[in-house]
Amino acid sequence: MTDKSHLTSSVPATAGETATPVGAATTGAAPASRRSNALWTATGAAVLLGLAAVVHWLTIWVPEATQGTGFGRVAKSIEFPVYAILIGFGANALLSALGVRKQMSSAFRTEFLIKTGLVLLGASVNFAVIARAALPAVAQAVLLIGVVFLFTWWFAGLLGLDDRLRALLSSAVSICGVSAAVAAAGAVQAKKEQLAYTASLVIVFAVPMIFFLPWAANLLGLTPAVTGAWIGGNIDTTAAVTAAGTMAGEQPLQIATIVKVTQNALLGVVAVLLSMYFTFKVERQAGNSRPKLVTLWHSFPKFVLGFLIASVVATIFSAVVDPVVAKPAIGVADDLRTWFLTLAFVSIGLEFSFGSLKEAGWKPVAVFAVATVVNLAVGLLLATVLWGGFTF
Repeated sequence: MTDKSHLTSSVPATAGETATPVGAATTGAAPASRRSNALWTATGAAVLLGLAAVVHWLTIWVPEATQGTGFGRVAKSIEFPVYAILIGFGANALLSALGVRKQMSSAFRTEFLIKTGLVLLGASVNFAVIARAALPAVAQAVLLIGVVFLFTWWFAGLLGLDDRLRALLSSAVSICGVSAAVAAAGAVQAKKEQLAYTASLVIVFAVPMIFFLPWAANLLGLTPAVTGAWIGGNIDTTAAVTAAGTMAGEQPLQIATIVKVTQNALLGVVAVLLSMYFTFKVERQAGNSRPKLVTLWHSFPKFVLGFLIASVVATIFSAVVDPVVAKPAIGVADDLRTWFLTLAFVSIGLEFSFGSLKEAGWKPVAVFAVATVVNLAVGLLLATVLWGGFTF
């Protein structure tokens, strides 16, 4: 290869000017770009914190301001996720109109915020509840994932969708939304566009479920445990499950979280099985690397361990420490959890984009819609059978 280093050493200088190395402009551009990105991220973080503060204020002010009016009774039942998501959508529209939302997007860390909030939630869930809920949660997760995944895979094939897109849609609707789609995309080497379609569909369907499932559970007169199991098993994203569970109440939230983290824990298993299927059945090409068991660990959602550890530590702490000390300490964890979840729910609205859906066509939408209906029906049946007799 010819050495071309001399071509980038300098450019001719005009009269009265000093020759400027070409590399100098490039070297200076990178730090400037990093400074610009850091500034936009800091600005986005400030916007996010400001919006969360507005949500906190609305949660307190609206019930007080409407007390004694017809809306007052409704206002008391509106939990902070409702304000957070609506404000997030409103801010999304405003920042997009101003042309600055994408520059700030690195500050809108929904996944990180929701997982931190769920680890803190573990501190308020007695480990005895988790132990008693483990068997029905595992049974529900295995049965629901199996039935919904296979149905979605079959129906997507019936409509002629690409096998990789089928894998993403099936994983997302049956396990845990975007996280499952990302893990499946890595396992089957899906295209970025296919992942974008699937992620957008997850959000489009998850947001209405936040409001629909608590309302439907109340209308059907479901017990707190059945309500939580239905929410945890049927809403695709962990953030949306937490929002719906919060609206339904503390006990439904606990069961919804246990069910959802159990489904999340099976994500690594599904990723390994998909990788094996595509290696040995779909591609069948010589030289394909065989899936390794380490994929199981890489795909495993680590926040599940954090949730369990927080529950164990808080349960032991509450048992050995004077309640006068223990209760305020757990209260601090609850307050922090509320703030992290508020930030996460605002981020849901801020991160949402309809752009990817425009390119997806009607078939992926139809698959996701039909699979969601099947998921709701099977999930309600399993929740009723497995959790009908559960007591706190």
